[in-house]
Amino acid sequence: MFSPLLTISAEKRTLSRFTQAGNRMIAGLFFLALPLVVSGCGLLSTGRLPQTPNLPDKAMVAGVPFFAQDELQCGPAALAMALQWSGIAVQPSALTPEVFSPGLKGSLQSGLIGSARRHGRVAYPIAGSEALLAEVAAGHPVIVLVNLGLSWYPKWHYGVVIGYDQERGEVILHSGLTAGEHLSSGVFLNIWQRSEHWGLLILPPGRLPATATEEAWLEAVAGLERTGQWQGAAAGYDAALKRWPESFGAWMGLGNSRYSLHDLAGSAGAFRKATLLQPKNGIPFNNLAQALSKQGKRKEALAAAQRAVDLGGPLLETFRQTLEEIKAQPPPKNGRRKKIR
Repeated sequence: MFSPLLTISAEKRTLSRFTQAGNRMIAGLFFLALPLVVSGCGLLSTGRLPQTPNLPDKAMVAGVPFFAQDELQCGPAALAMALQWSGIAVQPSALTPEVFSPGLKGSLQSGLIGSARRHGRVAYPIAGSEALLAEVAAGHPVIVLVNLGLSWYPKWHYGVVIGYDQERGEVILHSGLTAGEHLSSGVFLNIWQRSEHWGLLILPPGRLPATATEEAWLEAVAGLERTGQWQGAAAGYDAALKRWPESFGAWMGLGNSRYSLHDLAGSAGAFRKATLLQPKNGIPFNNLAQALSKQGKRKEALAAAQRAVDLGGPLLETFRQTLEEIKAQPPPKNGRRKKIR
């Protein structure tokens, strides 16, 4: 039995991170146009987007389709825009059963994240204006959650930021019934800050965010594992290793993904690399033993399993079980290894 420590710990962090926010922020209310609603609420602000070095003064993401956000359907429409940009042909109506909660009359953030994963895409949360500008400048649309109401009477809404213009002080987004709406940066920052500047990238697994960190990317890719999207998970871990070649978590995740794809040799290779990175951790040795055993390499598998047991730790009983299961398997006939590709 595999012991995917990274997946378990990442799942706990991800669920705790979004369940709280998702339960608090339900988006789905319908609004005709952002400027009318915002000005009607008197939300005027002189705030400006941060001046970030090495970023252009203006940027526009190409190829982001627009779907009008019908009443209560801003979540499915926003997600469909991002998914189509990423290469997944899907209509908002097809996403409604996945993300829209009739009882809540809206869509939770966790619903958008789960749906994106089921479509084989990495859902990568971001926060803050600098990250927003960096991602848009890199050509990535960003789903944002804004409050078009008041702090004490929230009206949550999803839009898709597709551009910005520092000189004009504007943010450009698909929202409501308006494609490419230009909103003053001050007003945008005002309504966005109420969601703690929450944003979401929907990316192909092989494409890293401009602001990616190792831990956050591995958490996001682990979400693909939990939905059984093993091909996408493998691609995501491959992308991580191009940026962070010594990432223990990425090698472990790659090994687990390749194992589930029946690439046993590739799985063993990834786990072997993980053992070199953390030679006193029994988990990669345990998983390596399983991959070797599946290939019919009983002697090597026994050695790896025994090493995991010798190293011990909180998963010692699992390591012992793996060792006993390999011992219980009959040796290959005539001393020949059973070839499994």
